[in-house]
Amino acid sequence: MENLRSPSDQLIRKLQWIWMIGFIVLVLGIISWFIHLMRTALWLGDVPSAAIGIPLVAIPIFLALASVVFYVFWGLAIRGRDR
Repeated sequence: MENLRSPSDQLIRKLQWIWMIGFIVLVLGIISWFIHLMRTALWLGDVPSAAIGIPLVAIPIFLALASVVFYVFWGLAIRGRDR
């Protein structure tokens, strides 16, 4: 791993990883719930309405948000390595 200078740097790095992993798990959970919602609506023969329309809009938004958070986290990790 990187050559961290103090215990506070190590704690911050661990908290960043915990936050990042937690966010990814949250986004994957929401996406899987939306997919389950769409499959249940199709299985019940529901008309294409909010049960299908909302996930079709929300899934790309959550994926974009997750990619932005990952990009920022990765940029901070690389910048921290250069110090």
